[in-house]
Amino acid sequence: MVSTQRRSRMTAGGYQTLSLSLLLVVCIMAFHMPGSDGAAVMSVDLGSEWMKVGVVSPGVPMEIALNRESKRKTPAILAFRDNTRTFGEDAQTIGIREPSAAYGYLLDLLGKTIDNPIVDLYRQRFPYYTIVGDKERNTVVFKKSDTEEFSVEELIAQMLGKAKEFAQESTQQVITECVLTVPGYFGQAEREALLVAAQLANLKVLQLINDYAAVALNYGVFHRGELNETAQYFLFYDMGAYKTSAAVVSYQLVKDKQTKETNPVVQVLGVGYDRTLGGLEIQLRLRDYLAKEFNALKKTKTDVTSSPRALAKLFKEAGRLKNVLSANNDHYAQIENLLEDHDFKLQVTREKLEELCADIWPRTTKPLEDALATSNLSLDVINQVILFGGGTRVPRVQETIKQLIKQELGKNLNADESATMGAVYKAADLSTGFKVKKFIVKDAVLFPLQVAFERDPGDGAAVKQVKRALFALMNPYPQKKVITFNKHTDDFEFYVNYGDLERYSKEEIAAIGSLNITSVQLQKVKELLEKSKKDMVDNKGIKAYFYLDDSGIFRCTGVEYVYEKQKVEEELDEDSTLAKLGSTISKLFTKETEKASGDGSETPTTDQEAAEEQNEPKPEDDSNKKTGDINDSAANNKNDDETKPDAKNETIKLITIKAPVAHKTRLQFTPPLSGSGYEDALAKLQAINKVEEERVRLESAFNALESHIIEVQQKLEEQPYADCATAEEKSKLLAECSKLAEWLYEDVENPKPELYEEKLAQLKKLSNVFLARHWEHEERPDAIKALKGMIDGAEKFLVTARNLTKETNPEKDVYTQVEIDTLSKVISDTGSWLKTEGAAQKKLARSADVRLTVKDITDKMGLLDREVKYLVNKIKIWKPKVKPDKEKKPKETDAGDDPAAAQGSGSGSGDSSDNPDKAQAEAPSTEKQQQEAKEEEQEQVKATPTVETNTPHGEL
Repeated sequence: MVSTQRRSRMTAGGYQTLSLSLLLVVCIMAFHMPGSDGAAVMSVDLGSEWMKVGVVSPGVPMEIALNRESKRKTPAILAFRDNTRTFGEDAQTIGIREPSAAYGYLLDLLGKTIDNPIVDLYRQRFPYYTIVGDKERNTVVFKKSDTEEFSVEELIAQMLGKAKEFAQESTQQVITECVLTVPGYFGQAEREALLVAAQLANLKVLQLINDYAAVALNYGVFHRGELNETAQYFLFYDMGAYKTSAAVVSYQLVKDKQTKETNPVVQVLGVGYDRTLGGLEIQLRLRDYLAKEFNALKKTKTDVTSSPRALAKLFKEAGRLKNVLSANNDHYAQIENLLEDHDFKLQVTREKLEELCADIWPRTTKPLEDALATSNLSLDVINQVILFGGGTRVPRVQETIKQLIKQELGKNLNADESATMGAVYKAADLSTGFKVKKFIVKDAVLFPLQVAFERDPGDGAAVKQVKRALFALMNPYPQKKVITFNKHTDDFEFYVNYGDLERYSKEEIAAIGSLNITSVQLQKVKELLEKSKKDMVDNKGIKAYFYLDDSGIFRCTGVEYVYEKQKVEEELDEDSTLAKLGSTISKLFTKETEKASGDGSETPTTDQEAAEEQNEPKPEDDSNKKTGDINDSAANNKNDDETKPDAKNETIKLITIKAPVAHKTRLQFTPPLSGSGYEDALAKLQAINKVEEERVRLESAFNALESHIIEVQQKLEEQPYADCATAEEKSKLLAECSKLAEWLYEDVENPKPELYEEKLAQLKKLSNVFLARHWEHEERPDAIKALKGMIDGAEKFLVTARNLTKETNPEKDVYTQVEIDTLSKVISDTGSWLKTEGAAQKKLARSADVRLTVKDITDKMGLLDREVKYLVNKIKIWKPKVKPDKEKKPKETDAGDDPAAAQGSGSGSGDSSDNPDKAQAEAPSTEKQQQEAKEEEQEQVKATPTVETNTPHGEL
């Protein structure tokens, strides 16, 4: 449809020149407009059962990306069958027919070795999978056949890749950055494995955020106005498909001591969880009950649990039954052809469901109690207990929690999407393309970390095992720590392990996996000490630096040997200006350093050896430094003026030297996929993606050809379209469509998308003849109406413009007669052309070649638009002429003044060379001179930057 609005085109009349400032504005806007690469970001809440994707892009608020079925959440399952990969609901369908080909509930298998009890539980729940150990890492591998197997990282990576597709289709932009939610109990092995999976999916992870922290952030963002300087406490309770967790958090407005800004802060104070309690356990209880009841009917001698397909059908029906019984007191379970052509139908009551899960209900409150215990808070200070997660919809779960807390439950959060929305807000905050209101999130350590090392006390005594806490339970992170070793004189090794796990059961500790995190082996320590001995005045020891980042990933960021040595400086006179200036600066920086060092709000560090000898920690304030820029500030806090106040003209100072210590770091937990294993996995996924792209392209080409054949056949039966084709064209098209339709459904050996695309192009070449004619006939009336509207507007403008010439209005001689005549001629010619061509087109049949096309009409609109805009822009820059003051006497000049200037000021004012205003006012006398004057004015307009407005032709 042709727009009735005037088209803006850059012309020689003054639209080609853009000022530098305007160009910068355009560039900045383009960076934030939809379509600018890298602007959009996403979040993925990858649960055990469902996957939700959040997106944020310029001009679009935070929203959930829809999948191919236009649904807001997708089953977290993928399947491989007949060399075809499917996701979501399609994969679930395949999982009923061939359960071992569909893979779901994978999240908790990340980073687990084959002997982990969580893997054993997975085998019990889903017995139809063949699970083997990786040859190098002993991690979980699903073996589909002798030649086909998949690691958990590969399967998760493909799910993340599909989430990326959904996000890109939603935003119409390329997305490479994301924030992923994870269960809070994920350790180092699980987090590292998830990062590798995201890397395989070509995603840059801005942060891994614990699911309860994401939900707390989402709640805080939408209740920002209710926060103040007094802490408010909330408890978020989550029961998902696979696990249950609870987190106590505080909300408070906190003023930053450096920036002086006041920002809301949400801090995790206590956490409790049960990694095997969730909606899945309830569903499995129902599945086993239905299987038992079917076997009791003795319709077949085969045990229903021995059939993977029957077991998958029972599992699916159990899930449906669980959801229905959450809202109804009873319901029928119905399965057609469950086993050996036997149907199954059974009435199940909610009472029976609660009986089957009798041992589950007491477990539902344990995470809540643990969260309160670790936070050291009681229920009476909790403002509200807020539920999220699909499992909290079970009535018995809500009743059990309500009996404990003795208050109403908060249900004002979206149980499915709150974590996704909180994570996408964090993604927007961390990305460079968006600016959001600051909301600080402080998470907490669930599994304490400690440093362990050996120390020889000498005198023949046994080597002593030393352990020191590094990150204690519920310590906030991100956080940096420093530990000092000042008793070692040779190479040694220290370890970072999980410690202080008494609060967890043996089963939970076993599920964590390896309790050893990292070993750091220091090398060439003795040589380094010997080398620095001659210069050393004070030995500060070997300092190891650690960092727990905002994703909960632990790193040893460096090891340094720190000591002080003397430095001789040129002696300065105490009273000299340079000495005074140096003293002032020294004192200034000394005060600032002491202030930062003594600030109790900063994160303390741990001095290992000093704490052992003096029975108290020696803090080293390092939290206010950026990552990777770690210094021992305490060593620099003193200067010579403080240590020797009576000394004058000091020439010796102590300086701190930091020498890097060679060391080798090794991971002690299940190593993430790397090296050749990573390269092989990446190549495998790329090959799978390529096959899928070819399959999708082939299906799209087939469907496009099929649709166009049907479309042409249908439209040739409709009168408006049929009239646009001659009898010969219609006969030829119908014959071609019939021929292609027969060929389309024949068995084509090894079909290629190019074959269908070529056939479609040939058919479109024939069909576009009558389709284009129909389009022209349908669009022409609107185009003609738009052109007539422009002609009417131009005529009204011309009436006004005629009164702005020298002949009609000497005071406002904006336009020349040539310009008026030119516009008048364009209006007249356009009207005559439209009348002639319109009459000629009406005489032609609809099947004849079009004479008056929409393009011809828009070209005429463009010509008329340019002429009117030229005159509109000219009046914008026009200024009234300055009238010469006849009574004003020539300015007197001294003899020493420039005679040329005096002559110029005293010359006749009628000289057009000295009076540009008058030169412009005098119209050229010949037509040639008038044309030259018009071109000159056009060049002036062209050189002047203008801004288009929506001023109507008849208004000035």
